Amino acid sequence: MNFKPLAVSLLSHHRFHRLNRYFSVATPPPMAFPVAKTPTQIPTDSTYSDPAEEPDNLICSDQNQDETRQEQECSLYAPAMGPSCLDSPARCLTVVSRVERAWAYWTKLDRPKYLVAPMVDNSELPFRMLCRKYGAQAAYTPMLHSRIFTETEKYRKEEFSTCKEDRPLFVQFCANDPDTLLDAARRVEPYCDYVDINLGCPQRIARRGYYGAFLMDNLPLVKSLVEKLALNLQVPVSCKIRIFPNLEDTLKYARMLEEAGCSLLAVHGRTRDEKDGKKFRADWKAIKAVKNAVKIPVLANGNIRHLEDIRDCLEETGVEGVMSAETLLENPALFAGFRTTEWATGSEVASVDGKLDQADLLVEYLKLCEKYPVPWRMIRSHVHKLLGDWFSVQPHIREDLNKQSRLTFEFLYDMIDRLRDTGTRIPLYLKDTEAGLLVNGQTY
Repeated sequence: MNFKPLAVSLLSHHRFHRLNRYFSVATPPPMAFPVAKTPTQIPTDSTYSDPAEEPDNLICSDQNQDETRQEQECSLYAPAMGPSCLDSPARCLTVVSRVERAWAYWTKLDRPKYLVAPMVDNSELPFRMLCRKYGAQAAYTPMLHSRIFTETEKYRKEEFSTCKEDRPLFVQFCANDPDTLLDAARRVEPYCDYVDINLGCPQRIARRGYYGAFLMDNLPLVKSLVEKLALNLQVPVSCKIRIFPNLEDTLKYARMLEEAGCSLLAVHGRTRDEKDGKKFRADWKAIKAVKNAVKIPVLANGNIRHLEDIRDCLEETGVEGVMSAETLLENPALFAGFRTTEWATGSEVASVDGKLDQADLLVEYLKLCEKYPVPWRMIRSHVHKLLGDWFSVQPHIREDLNKQSRLTFEFLYDMIDRLRDTGTRIPLYLKDTEAGLLVNGQTY
């Protein structure tokens, strides 16, 4: 049984309103299809702010530390392959040569199969690095707002960081203006392997801001966004989409993105209205149809709970890789074969204690946060996601956490010790057939 504490709901509510303040704009008037190709401009009256009364927005490093040291710790490194791996802008390439180059580039990245999906406030650098330790072969940044990214240095510093080992890396933006998107993309292209366009966010905030899955109503605008990047960037463009209710519409959409210059397509197998991943199963058959309809690499998103799901998805859809979001938040060791109690039972193959638990993973995550500082709100969110089941057994410790308006590493490490001292331990499990799996040279 999944326990969803009230604190998590309140946390999500708080995070929604924070994002709503930063990202929301007036809803544009309804558009009939087809529409004019002139993109809708995002109004500039919405500004990024970091009010002092919200301590969770503070970075988790010492506020008085030397600025140069922080820049070194969270510095942006030039890509290992560099622009030379893409010899010239895509404007001179035919469709066939663009497809060939897309595959050559994907192959040069060693064709990663296990990817960390983009998650607002949850796929930040320390979490990506934790997932990479446990088998993730590539990762997306959280969704970044292209206009705020170009206008606000504070936003860029707080919301985007990477390091030399954080590769391959997709940097994802939401946008509805090609020029603004290109400006944002050019700022990150030296530090990533793909610039990704978010065409799949189904949340109300995306409707209000007119981005994500709500651009599915304006395909000429979507095409202009992809073309703008494909013709002007040195790194390739990827897109993450949701499916239409009608399969043929989805296939036309995918082909249009490919023709516009998309080099890699990630497909979430749910429609824009199917927001609840536990209520609506992702449609792997639709993902397979997209895979068969385009010639570029395709990734699948949806229905991934453990390693067997990944294997089934790869086999059923034929895609190049699989990404996970919500499951990774509870179990960052998913790609190493570990599974939570919920998915360890009811299988024909026996499960064994993997000698790893979520508290262990949280300690590792916190140490990465000390190395790569991020806003406390991100850390607080991961603590609740990782220890939700533990807090259901020891709710008084969760209540102590919720009372803390300002978190510290000392408090969090002590909280973990208190949980362990109560005798609470909820292990992560391995199937007997996976118990000797090697991850980064270590046996778990």
